[in-house]
Order: sequence, then C-alpha cells, then structure tokens
Amino acid sequence: MNIIFLDRKTIGDDIDLKKFETFGRLITFDFTYPDEAPDRVKDADILIVNKVPMNEQTLGSADHLKLICVTATGINNLDLDYLGKRGIAWRNVAGYSTESVAQLTFSLLFYLWEHMAYYDRYVKSGEYVGDRTFSHFENTFREINGKNWGIIGLGAIGHRVAQIASTFGAHVQYFSTSGIKRPEPYPEVDFDTLLSTSDILSLHCPLTAATEGLINADALGKMKEDAILLNLSRGPVVDEAALDLALEQHHIGGAGLDVLSAEPMTPDNPLLRIKDSDRLIITPHIGWAGVETRLRLMDTIYAQIEDFIKGNV
Repeated sequence: MNIIFLDRKTIGDDIDLKKFETFGRLITFDFTYPDEAPDRVKDADILIVNKVPMNEQTLGSADHLKLICVTATGINNLDLDYLGKRGIAWRNVAGYSTESVAQLTFSLLFYLWEHMAYYDRYVKSGEYVGDRTFSHFENTFREINGKNWGIIGLGAIGHRVAQIASTFGAHVQYFSTSGIKRPEPYPEVDFDTLLSTSDILSLHCPLTAATEGLINADALGKMKEDAILLNLSRGPVVDEAALDLALEQHHIGGAGLDVLSAEPMTPDNPLLRIKDSDRLIITPHIGWAGVETRLRLMDTIYAQIEDFIKGNV
C-alpha cells in the first residue's frame, strides 16, 4: 500500500512520521503544486494532504486511491462531489487544536493589553537604568476582571476561551452568526450590542457567507475606542483595509491576528505598513501549531487510516 503525503512541510519537520510505515510504503513531498499532483498521486492508495486541492484535475490519474486524510479541520480544498462519484473516502480532523488556539488567544491579548512591546523597549533602551522611580506609568493598563469579553464563534475553541476568560473575572457574552439557539452558560446578545459593549472581542467562527467581511468598517466603528480585537478564526472574517484605517485613526485600541485573508501574507496587504507593535500584532497562523497539537493531529490521522484499513469505518 502506498501512502503519499503531498505537503509534509505544512506540519513541521519535527513531527516523526515513521510509524505510518507500518501501513506500507510512505512517500512524502515537502510541497506540491496542483500541476505536480497528477504525477505524484497516480500510485497512491491513501493520500495525506493539507492545502493541495483535491479534485478531478489533481486526482484524475489516481486509479487506486481509496482514502484522503486532511491534516486540518477545513475541507474547502476537497471537491466532495467528485470524491463521491469516485467512491473515494475522506477524513478531516476536528477538535485537535482547541488548547493551542485558546492559549494563543490570550498570548495576543496580553501582549496588547499590558503593552508588552512598549515596556520591553523601555527597559532594553536603557531608560529604566537610573530612573527616579521603581515603576513606570507612561502606558497604563487595566485588569481583565470585570471587563466584557465578546465572542463570535462559540464552538469548542470559543467555549474554551470563554472558560478561561471567566476565570480572569471577565463577563463573557456572545453573538451567534448562525442564528441557532442553544442553551449556553453565557448571555447571547445582538451584534451591535456585542460590538459596542465588548472591551475584548475574539473571533473563533468558521468562514461562511454570514461571516465573510463581518468585521467591516461599520462594525469597527461601533466598537469601543480602547477595545481589543482578536482574530483566531479565518482571515476574511475581517476587512483588513477597514482594520488598517481603524487602527490608524485610533477607532479601536488594538488588534491581534493569527490569520489573514491571504496566507502567506501578500505584499499588498494594508496591514503590512503598520509597524506599531503596541497596536497590532500578527502571527503567521501558528495557533494550531503547538508541538502537542501537531502530534495529536497526526496521531488522529494515523488512527483514521488504521480504522479504514481494518474496515471499522
């Protein structure tokens, strides 16, 4: 059996895949462009992929293909109709990154909330050496306790963030983009109320027709001037041009982003010109990338292949 991983670099070189050889021959490619896929998949029984599109153009030569495992939750790169016609099974992985994404959510928040970039510069510049007072009050910060934390996307990650935020004493509230009513321990509010009353607004929602461009100029204009926006969902949920303007004109306090509309970042992204780390921090989509998280991800993929071969699914 041939197991082919088309973009192995997308999970990091530090993750050992040797155990997958128990299923047969493991072939890995660092990255694969769509036009390279037909030649690389022609002998595959099982494919492991992350970002490579899986459709008729890339899979037409894969006569022996039985299963595709996606090393992610999103399946937007899969042509499900085509896979169904071919009888090719597929699996994705959900729930593996909850702890890591929640952790990064708070890392981004604390970096902005407590002005870490400013205080780090203050000390390393030598200004603190020989200062008259032991502390410094030029850039003040507040406690999270008692503040309003708004969440859009109250799934597994959103719930975990809400739980942690509550332990800091924040008042958690949420807005549902789906409109589906579920019993929740946190109050649901309308969108305008969420925007206007949240001191911290974190996004953990999927990218859908209802969420694309949700945080636009109008939404940003309704937020508090000192509010912090955190996007740990998908880049297109936020209108980046509008966010650039809102930050420049101090309409909000700051933004922490782990996702962008195009990844890797493109040279024309308007946020690239903002160099003020006190107002904006962008990380290169690392929320899912904790070591334990990636090990958990590939352990799940391994179990999916094992179950498929055994006929358990």
